[in-house]
Amino acid sequence: MSEGLVTLFVAAEAREFAGFMQMVEKSERLSWPVQFARRVEYRGSVAVLAANGPGSQLAAQAVCVAAERERVASVVSTGFCGGLDPALAPSDIFVARELIGLGPVVPPACPNASIGALISSDRVAVTAAEKAELRTAGGDAVEMEAAGVARAAGRLSLPFYCVRVVTDTAGENLPLDFNRMRDAQGRFSRFQIVAAGLRNPGVVFPKLMKLNRRCKSASKALGVFLANCRF
Repeated sequence: MSEGLVTLFVAAEAREFAGFMQMVEKSERLSWPVQFARRVEYRGSVAVLAANGPGSQLAAQAVCVAAERERVASVVSTGFCGGLDPALAPSDIFVARELIGLGPVVPPACPNASIGALISSDRVAVTAAEKAELRTAGGDAVEMEAAGVARAAGRLSLPFYCVRVVTDTAGENLPLDFNRMRDAQGRFSRFQIVAAGLRNPGVVFPKLMKLNRRCKSASKALGVFLANCRF
């Protein structure tokens, strides 16, 4: 693959890139100290996809690792988000024009999407009540990595963009408090999630399966959208 300039996409987990990976023509696994890294070619562009876990610190680490190894032209924070604006529905694309607390963000050249203010928090917004409170702070959507990615991109003097896809709406509660199921590095523990589900399988597992289906559909929508953007 080309060794020229690349666009760096940073997400929390590899599954957030599943839809994008369906759009690429070439893919190369990268042996980097992050959970997931690929160099890909799609529609005449070259990109690096990196995922290193949830939260600003792990996301910033992914940016630094990539910048040490690639000629990065721009950085995109991407992946799933929760809706705070009641108008946002599952699989809706959300483009940030502002990170609350950090300032404005220039939207990329993309097809139509919902554009608004994003809250980037190091905790999962689990309940509808928590989302409503975040809404009063001016946010239209919430996620966990964009602030760390934006700060890292700023230190490197690189253009920053943020494109997300909605998995849970403003009025919904998540099936579990995922904040209580993170390891010492801040990554989600699948063992703890399964164990929590087993404690109330008739209620929790159907909700987890529904969320998983949502995530798969959202990832596909996000992949198609990203493949048609220019950063």
